[in-house]
Amino acid sequence: MLPADPAMILTFVVIVFTIVLYALERFALEAVALGSVVAFLLIFSVFEPANGGSIGPSELLAGFANPALVTVICLLIVGQGLFQTDALERPAKIIVDATRRRPMLAAAPILIAVAVISGFLNNTPVVVMFLPILSAVAAAQGKSAGRLLMPLSFIAILGGMTTLIGSSTNLLVADVAARTSDLKLGFFSFTGIGVILAAVGSLYVLFVMPYLLKPRRSMADELQVSSGKQFIAQIAIHSGHPLEGVTSVAGLFPALKDMTVRLVQRGERPILPPFENVTLMPGDTVIVAATRTALTAALSQRRPLMATDGDDASDSENGAPQQRSLTLAEVVVAPASRISGRTISQSGFHSETQCVVMGVQRRSRMPRMAMTEIRLEPGDVLLVAGTAIDIQRLRKNRDVLLLDWSAAELPPRRLAPRALAIFAIMVTVSALGLVPIVTASIAATLAMVLSGCLNVRQALRAVDSRIFMLIGASIAAASALEVTGGAKAIADLLVAQLQGQPPMIMLSALFLLVMLLTNLLSNNATAVLFTPIAVNMAVQTGLPVEAFVTCVIFAANCSFATPIGYQTNLIVMGPGHYRFSDFLVAGTPLALLLWLTFTFVAPIYYGFAML
Repeated sequence: MLPADPAMILTFVVIVFTIVLYALERFALEAVALGSVVAFLLIFSVFEPANGGSIGPSELLAGFANPALVTVICLLIVGQGLFQTDALERPAKIIVDATRRRPMLAAAPILIAVAVISGFLNNTPVVVMFLPILSAVAAAQGKSAGRLLMPLSFIAILGGMTTLIGSSTNLLVADVAARTSDLKLGFFSFTGIGVILAAVGSLYVLFVMPYLLKPRRSMADELQVSSGKQFIAQIAIHSGHPLEGVTSVAGLFPALKDMTVRLVQRGERPILPPFENVTLMPGDTVIVAATRTALTAALSQRRPLMATDGDDASDSENGAPQQRSLTLAEVVVAPASRISGRTISQSGFHSETQCVVMGVQRRSRMPRMAMTEIRLEPGDVLLVAGTAIDIQRLRKNRDVLLLDWSAAELPPRRLAPRALAIFAIMVTVSALGLVPIVTASIAATLAMVLSGCLNVRQALRAVDSRIFMLIGASIAAASALEVTGGAKAIADLLVAQLQGQPPMIMLSALFLLVMLLTNLLSNNATAVLFTPIAVNMAVQTGLPVEAFVTCVIFAANCSFATPIGYQTNLIVMGPGHYRFSDFLVAGTPLALLLWLTFTFVAPIYYGFAML
């Protein structure tokens, strides 16, 4: 029986109540997490643990300064730097183009590679390495990143449980086992059964889990989703322009495959499609119809196809316009606007607002003329580019109506090599163990800001308040459970209840209990607590110690059912826009599947009777 300790009982009540509220999602996750911390503070200000332990506000709040929390936050910022610069757009596009007929093949090989690599590197930096790649693949396919990021975390955990160095949990259990018994686990000591479990779990992740995950989008994603409607835009060809000398092939221009070329204006002579052996030269103006996504890509290239400074692009050094930190937005020509009936140049829009019109969208018809010759009408949508401050000033402009939700910064792709270098150095030094991952991630965060890949505002925007509160509150719960002796009491009760049971039942029950607790507490804390208990159970029954120790390793790695179960779950939670319930729905079956697999495979693998 559990001792009648008010502090322990109330700790269990708060933990259970908190998990239930997380799952119901009736209240904001941040509010529930903060409420649990407040409850612990009140409990331990009134009650002292019966075992003589003590815990105060400094210990309960220490989780909010925990290195794991700092690491996760910094990794999110580094990932934002890669997204901001579109550093992985090209490799993602190569993967998507190579697997266009079978989109699943774009993700499956990457996930399998993650599982293999995670066996030889700590799985946390592996997830950091592949998260932006899979996000870019999902974006290129027009799918929600939520379809791929949770499988990324889960398959990295599965791969990490196959070798001694795949997870910090494995190393921790091996160290405790070596100090409490004669068992010395080597690099591949449990790889055989680990591969069996990982293979079973991977089949679930690849073929079943995608049907359980709902595509989650942030509010910004939902508002900024491309409508598919096209803008009329124009590209002025000057000396040194990326399109200079490009020749049409089969009536099309390969360099403009994402745009529809409607007209090439050469002096006074218009050249209409189909274009046969037309070579673009300085002085030409190419009139195109393109979606906002295509225009954004054209503007954000290292050598932009379109001028964004309001002046003739030929005046820029080397023929390329100076690229500033630009924001794209959409505005609607207002009724009775002064610019109605005028062309863009006649309207004086650029001189008045410092914003450049990059495209015109007319819902009623698509005119075949230069964008600068189109006379604007009320209801026309203009795609404009300018600094963030200039875009915000459009709110006060009475001639156009700013669609606030449409504002988005152009990715500074010229900084992509810097972002990639910072990311590669961070992953390399942390994977090789040259510096702790927390040190590497903090240094990489600073480098992203100092190098210009991110500004401070963009970095702060990458911080997810849910992750911050979840980690801090879960560490407070783990500390409370440890100090009150609640976790040890449960373990002792398990040992007492399993005396005299068949080996298969003992291993299965131990696995199930550790699996449950690792999803509520730190997996490392659970592993440290139960390793000595597992050794004692093996000694008392005369069964192989390795079977019980590896049982703890695999069960402690089954942290799939909650985002607080493992650090990689928290890393993907923000970018994937997951809810707490998503992990319960998709992760619980995986944990149960591994439990059943281990229950039936372990007795055969370790050579003792199942019953």
